[in-house]
Amino acid sequence: MSALSDQLVTFATLAYLVAMICHAVEYALGNARAVAPAARELVGAGVGGAGDLVDAPAGPIAPPARVGRSAQRARLAGLVAVGITVLAAALHLAATVTRGIAADRMPWGNMYEFVLTVSFIGTAAWLGVLWKRPSLRRLGLFLTLVMVLLLAFAELKLFVEVVPLMPALKSYWFIVHVSTISFSSGIFLLGAVPAIAFLMRNGYEQGKRSFPYTLAKRLPAAAGLERLTFTLHAFAFPIFTFAVIAGAIWAEAAWGRPWGWDPKETWAFISWVVYAGYLHARATPSMRRNVATWLAILGFLTMLMNLFGVNFFFTGLHSYAGVD
Repeated sequence: MSALSDQLVTFATLAYLVAMICHAVEYALGNARAVAPAARELVGAGVGGAGDLVDAPAGPIAPPARVGRSAQRARLAGLVAVGITVLAAALHLAATVTRGIAADRMPWGNMYEFVLTVSFIGTAAWLGVLWKRPSLRRLGLFLTLVMVLLLAFAELKLFVEVVPLMPALKSYWFIVHVSTISFSSGIFLLGAVPAIAFLMRNGYEQGKRSFPYTLAKRLPAAAGLERLTFTLHAFAFPIFTFAVIAGAIWAEAAWGRPWGWDPKETWAFISWVVYAGYLHARATPSMRRNVATWLAILGFLTMLMNLFGVNFFFTGLHSYAGVD
């Protein structure tokens, strides 16, 4: 089972890579919307709204037949990318489950297993969002890129052989605390994707021609991306809060104190404060949406620091990374 899990992780990584390439093909083929010459003339005459003026393509107009074929190919590439992402998610889930079967426990005993679980939750949540809102399909390019990087890093740098659970982790609070922290971390991981996409698209809609211009002009509308960012974070934050509280209760039972400013505890608190600041800023009418979104991204960076930085560079009571 352990060897099968390792192979499935490799296949899942390759599947995510192929899905990412298909999404890139969709971007390369251009906008899936064909703009008729008559509509372009109306927009140029000032009949369309401000959003039409922003989205109107520049330069000579391609023949309608050619634009239509390009749009169809782009849509096909996007649909193929989604199908391969579903396959990758199935392989990803199978790899995580077989790892748990091999270890005869929940597969959260070290950093490698935790990354597998969190990244799968992010993918599963993305597929759920995509089921409800197919128009967001192009965000899959960023999601699959993140999955490729995380799984490749886990395989190359975090991998450890299957070992029994450490005695300090043998508690029912292990399931309660780690399951909720994994779930909320996976949703925060997904939430960072529309947050970054929003900043790119928002800059484009404001007329900025920065480096990601080609990507930004093909992303969904900024307002929808910003709402999705808020929805995901508002959903994950209470679960993350409960996970921190459960960890404190477990620490009281295991170490005789609920909080000791251990590096993991400290960075969890920092993440909680930053995400709370984001939600507060998002609820403040006078706060600009792009400023609030930067707080969401900062929160995700603190989560990465808690996952990777603390385990690699600090020593504490939570040193269960399992990395030599």
